[in-house]
Amino acid sequence: MIDFDNKQIFKLKQDKDYAEKVSELLIPGEEIVDAFKSMRDGVVFTSKRIIAVNVQGLTGSKKDFTSLPYKNIVAYSVETAGTFDLDSELEIYFSALGRVRFEFSGSAEIIEISRHISSHIF
Repeated sequence: MIDFDNKQIFKLKQDKDYAEKVSELLIPGEEIVDAFKSMRDGVVFTSKRIIAVNVQGLTGSKKDFTSLPYKNIVAYSVETAGTFDLDSELEIYFSALGRVRFEFSGSAEIIEISRHISSHIF
């Protein structure tokens, strides 16, 4: 599992093609909502969970997939982009896991992601 406490989270940029990395993990009825990547790592939001992908090794053939179900979210915080600061942040607090933080650069639809999370936890 990804060590979210000690792993530096890179700024993620929207990349719909990154969703292909998790397509084999999806269960029937689960759909991709959005996908983001950094240099090699990424995050895919589905209709049921968040899948964090940690690409390991020199060749990148080894990958760690961490499934974070929406049903385990107890709270979250969103920081939207501003006029001069175009980055946004999403902090999610999971029961038994703790805090997970993602930083997005560019035009991430953080409000839409927030609505999607809210629809699953309330």
